[in-house]
Amino acid sequence: MRCPYWKTQDGFEMQFGVNHLGHFLLTNLLLDMLERSQPSRIINVSSLAHTRGKIRFDDLQSEQEYSPGPAYAQSKLANVLFTRELSKRLDDTDVLVTAVHPGLVKTELARHTSFAKSKIASLTLAPIAWVFFKSVRQGAQTAVHCAVADDIESGLYYSDCKAKEPAEQGKDDRAAKQLWEVSADLVDLEKTI
Repeated sequence: MRCPYWKTQDGFEMQFGVNHLGHFLLTNLLLDMLERSQPSRIINVSSLAHTRGKIRFDDLQSEQEYSPGPAYAQSKLANVLFTRELSKRLDDTDVLVTAVHPGLVKTELARHTSFAKSKIASLTLAPIAWVFFKSVRQGAQTAVHCAVADDIESGLYYSDCKAKEPAEQGKDDRAAKQLWEVSADLVDLEKTI
C-alpha cells in the first residue's frame, strides 16, 4: 500500500503486480477447480481507495509517472473491475465473485505512508486514529460474510457486510474487459493455462 516505486520479481510495478495481477493469475489458475467444486466463491480484497482510482492503460506499470497513492488506487480499482468481468464470464455457473472493502484495519499495511513515518503523527494523532480503526477480526468480517452468507450476489462490491455501489469507474464494462485482456497478456495466461 502506497509503497515507493519498485518492481516485482516478474518486472511489474509492485502495487499493480501484487494487488491486481497476483489476484488475476491465481484466480485463473484455480478456475477449473472452482468450477468443478460448485458452488464456490471468489472474494477479491479491494478498498474504498478504488473510488480515487483511474486505470491508466497508457501507463499501467507507472513507468512514465509514479505516485504511490494513485498507483494504489489504480490497483484497487483493478480489483473491482476484475470482479465485474469475472462475474460476467462465470454468469452461467454457480461460482460467485465479489470484491470487498475491509475498512481501516489496524495493521502495518500503511507503513509506507507519510502518516506512519511521521514521529509527530505517531505520538499525537495515532493513538486517536486507532480508536476509529477496525481490529483484524472486524476487518475480516465482510470477506467472511461474502464467503458464507446466502444472500450474496455475484459481481458486487461489499463493505460492512452489505452490497455498496462502487465508484462510477468501477462499473465501466469496457474498461473491465480491456483490463482483463491486458492482464491476460501481461501474465501470459494462454501459455500458463
